[in-house]
Amino acid sequence: MKKATPIPSLFKQFIKDTETGKRLKKNGERIKPDSIQNYHYVFQNLIQFSGDTGFELRICDASKLNTRELQSEKNYWKKFYQKFTDYLYKKGCHDNYVGSNIKVIRVFFNYLKNDKDFFTGDFQRLFYVRKEEIEILVLSPEQLKFLIHDKEFESSLSESNRRIKDIFVFGCTTGLRYSDIFLLTNKNFEKVENDWYLKLKSKKTKTFSHIKLPSYAITIYQKYCPKNDKDSVFGKTSLFNFNKNLKHIGELAGFIAPVEVSREKQGKARNIIKKGEHPSNRFCDKMSSHMMRRTAITTLLILGMPEHLVRKISGHSHSSGSFNRYVHYAQVYIDKEIEKVHSKLEI
Repeated sequence: MKKATPIPSLFKQFIKDTETGKRLKKNGERIKPDSIQNYHYVFQNLIQFSGDTGFELRICDASKLNTRELQSEKNYWKKFYQKFTDYLYKKGCHDNYVGSNIKVIRVFFNYLKNDKDFFTGDFQRLFYVRKEEIEILVLSPEQLKFLIHDKEFESSLSESNRRIKDIFVFGCTTGLRYSDIFLLTNKNFEKVENDWYLKLKSKKTKTFSHIKLPSYAITIYQKYCPKNDKDSVFGKTSLFNFNKNLKHIGELAGFIAPVEVSREKQGKARNIIKKGEHPSNRFCDKMSSHMMRRTAITTLLILGMPEHLVRKISGHSHSSGSFNRYVHYAQVYIDKEIEKVHSKLEI
């Protein structure tokens, strides 16, 4: 008779071993806090799923099962995968989120097998991790120039929104992630003769960058430069407020052209409009902190900087799939601009 062990207690131990450093990456580094937070979210989803559907979460040591019991266990995990993913989709989740949950559960299975010598039967191989390619939305060079240089527009903004606009422009220029921008101090800025450089180590990728700053970025830095080397240059702002104000700034700037945004559920694309957004899906409604890094990378590519240099600045590896999406997007933009020129030559 097969003996079942409750999943919740094992998953809690999985999280605890990760938080305390008992479980590490293959290279010996500790798991990042953001990843651990994702483990907590997945655990909450599993508990809610079990409570709402009555599906029992348990696992058996497959090494102690006979052939008939192994087949039964395989069918159990097939059923779990189908019911759990259906549950998330019905809650309004899309492929990337559902896929990230399944990816964590597969990591949990590997933890049981490799760290706890618990023979799982490798049923996690039955779990398909769905992914979706989300359209890249970035500022055009013309839109970025407007935010940089239009003084009349800048003077029309409130003081708090001018600060958000400045931070956004700085991010669109340097390609820094939101988390890295608010960690900048005076020590990250270096003047060499008449030139200013931004030097830092990415919190996420741990890669070093040394970026020469244009005059307008220097002006932004000097505007918010703190008196000591410990304080953050740009202070503190919650991500929610940053994105909320940024959308309003985009609306005031006239970035209201309609955009078509779709997300995928089980591989099928569907147009989406979030609660509180304009029914036409305007460009300004899609502006967020993510747009800073995307805009910086695509702007450098669009304006002709070689790919290998852009990779060095952005910290992407040569094999990075996400970077290749920027290259593709930039080429599409260039093609459209060339078509505009060609159309003027047509009879």
